[in-house]
Amino acid sequence: MAEEAEQPKVDESPISPIERRNSLEKHLQMRPDAKDLKDRHILLDTNAAPALQSTAQELERQRATDSLKKGLEKRPERGELVERNILPDSNAAPAIQGQQRELERHMRADSLEEKMKHRPKPEELIKEGILQADEDPTK
Repeated sequence: MAEEAEQPKVDESPISPIERRNSLEKHLQMRPDAKDLKDRHILLDTNAAPALQSTAQELERQRATDSLKKGLEKRPERGELVERNILPDSNAAPAIQGQQRELERHMRADSLEEKMKHRPKPEELIKEGILQADEDPTK
């Protein structure tokens, strides 16, 4: 009995020819046009005979595959892209490369700041003969 309750009942009463024709006309009026079906990739947008459409589609796919293969063969190696500064010289995961660059930038800034603290004074450079007296940047 549980099986009978779960299955929905199907209306098996015959449909009159007039109702059938009205239903068909209604569905045909709501039918999408060929352009819409082509835009949604349901119909193939081709002028080829139906018997040749699958072959034409396979040839198009093969042409695209060949084009991709040629492009990949000409693709530069990773080392060349790193040399040209297109790719970063990093082995870190892409998700943390931004944080890695930020850390490197801060480390360079700290290093530069530390070197600036220990920079010799212009007077010392003049005494050592590195600067001429008329090249003193403080004057």
